[in-house]
Amino acid sequence: MGGNRARRSALIGGTAVAVVLAVVAVLLVRGGGEDDDRAERAAEEAEAFLDAWSAGDLEAAAGLTDDPEAAASLLDSVRSNMRAESVAFEVSGEPADTDGEAAEGAEDALTVPFTATFTLPGVGEWAYDSAAVMIPAGGDGGEEWTVRWGSDLVHPELAEGQTLVLSVEEAERAPVLAADDSVLAGPSPVWDISVWPARLTDPDAAYEALEGLDAGIDTGALADRVEAAEPDQAVPVITLRDTDFQEHADALRAVEGLQFQEGTRTLPHAARSLVGAVDPDTGSGTAGLQERYDEQLAGSPAGAVVIADRESGAAVTTLHEQEGGEPGEPVRTTLDPRVQQAAETALADLGRDGAIVAVQPSTGHVLAAADWPADGFNRALQGQLAPGSTFKVLTAASLIEDGATPDEVLGCPQYVTVDGQRFENQDEFELGPGTTLREAFTSSCNTAFIDNRDRFGHDRMSEVAQAFGIGGAWDVGAATFDGSVPVTETQNQLAASLIGQDRVQASPLVMASVAATVAEGAFRQPVLVPDAVEQRHEAEGALSQDTVEALRSMMRDTVTDGSATALSGVPGVPHGKTGTAEFHAEDGELSTNAWIIGYLAERDLAFAVMLEDGGSGGSDAGPLAADFLNAL
Repeated sequence: MGGNRARRSALIGGTAVAVVLAVVAVLLVRGGGEDDDRAERAAEEAEAFLDAWSAGDLEAAAGLTDDPEAAASLLDSVRSNMRAESVAFEVSGEPADTDGEAAEGAEDALTVPFTATFTLPGVGEWAYDSAAVMIPAGGDGGEEWTVRWGSDLVHPELAEGQTLVLSVEEAERAPVLAADDSVLAGPSPVWDISVWPARLTDPDAAYEALEGLDAGIDTGALADRVEAAEPDQAVPVITLRDTDFQEHADALRAVEGLQFQEGTRTLPHAARSLVGAVDPDTGSGTAGLQERYDEQLAGSPAGAVVIADRESGAAVTTLHEQEGGEPGEPVRTTLDPRVQQAAETALADLGRDGAIVAVQPSTGHVLAAADWPADGFNRALQGQLAPGSTFKVLTAASLIEDGATPDEVLGCPQYVTVDGQRFENQDEFELGPGTTLREAFTSSCNTAFIDNRDRFGHDRMSEVAQAFGIGGAWDVGAATFDGSVPVTETQNQLAASLIGQDRVQASPLVMASVAATVAEGAFRQPVLVPDAVEQRHEAEGALSQDTVEALRSMMRDTVTDGSATALSGVPGVPHGKTGTAEFHAEDGELSTNAWIIGYLAERDLAFAVMLEDGGSGGSDAGPLAADFLNAL
């Protein structure tokens, strides 16, 4: 009996122990779950703060701290002084109990570690580890958490009254060079013009002087800005090149209330539309060669992240330093300054929208690429224009390749009708039924070629164009339009394409290359920046020597006895072909682009001249080409 009681007691005791252990286990499980929930909520609130900071919503980020005013102030200071391209944060570990000095006054606080990554100009990516101390808010058992604010949250080494500052030493931007290493674009003196409202005694005189610059200043809008400005607030107007400013300096300085500040900017000195511009604020290329080769020209800056005193701005310590400071490397082009200047002067003297391109036939080097307006669109290399009768060089080449000779009779009627569409010659001239290919070419007779369209298949001109490199992908070292001669689908399209109309398109560079191909006897893809060219386009097919000789002969006759007589007095044995391409202007009116292409047999120089919106190749483009060539 006594033994049974002892055993029963032991069992009861054992049951009691088991029950106690089970209760402890339940409590432990319950306790761990609560801790996990607290940690999860703390991490979520820390992430919300970091997300708002990285998104640039500093007010929202500061509002998640226990000192929004101080947080907003420092976060804004860091944003302004670091100039980060992007900021990213990532929680890098599990929340943990806060200890040490960080735990003072923050019972039950948790620390959430994170990694900050700043992408900085001149430095690249800069990353470091920090931590956010999260304190429970409202005594609700950890349902709500607040970021404890402190400067060391932004960076562990940052003390109160300090901020982070990015210090960048920009590299010297390299110039764009001509073939002789003369500078096409580099640092240049400029003048910033502004209005001082308090001293503007005669506004009408000021606005009249500014309009005299012929720089497109909206003086009405400027007057509104001046009226709305504070009396001693400078109202910016325009920045002028030194040469432009000096031309008008006396008239401008005579006006009370206009201010002038001399400075320096990177500017193109020649081939402006090709070379492009540099943003004066960022120092980055924004167009043309400056944009295409921005990384090469800009070099690599040296940068550092420092801790600085917020009041004095003095650097306290350097946190990160990026070695660099390598100057940029020049971009060397094939442009010949003398040829480029002659082209620009000829266009400027005429004052009409247009372009001149010059190419060296033996090498394909681009010697000049000039546009007017000088700061306008780069139509010289990128224009997509109908070449008109200059395209008859290719049409004649097709006929000769297929067995025709310059003396073969084609005829030249006053007009030809194709499926109801009437084609005629300029001013409706006719040469008669006995007109030869040579005469049709030199006089630019449209109907002669169109009336013989049965000698051309729909894909014929597209094939011939390939011998001139047209339609391929050119690797010039600059952005170019390389021409397009689509396969025709109708007789009307075929007829128009034979005279460089319909969907046939080319840039002045392409047409200069056409002339260069005749001069050289083979296609040499144009090149502007030799060091950047990886693989030059090779023509599919080639012209026979008989075709080349015939084209040379007819282009010479066009100068001596045809539509390009404007070149007859040019030295160097000029050869040419004129063209007048019709198009519908924006107002719906029919207009023309005037062309002339050719080469100087004794000068290793081929050219294309194009004038937009009005005139003809012989009477308008021809004299411009003569002015250009005579200046060489």
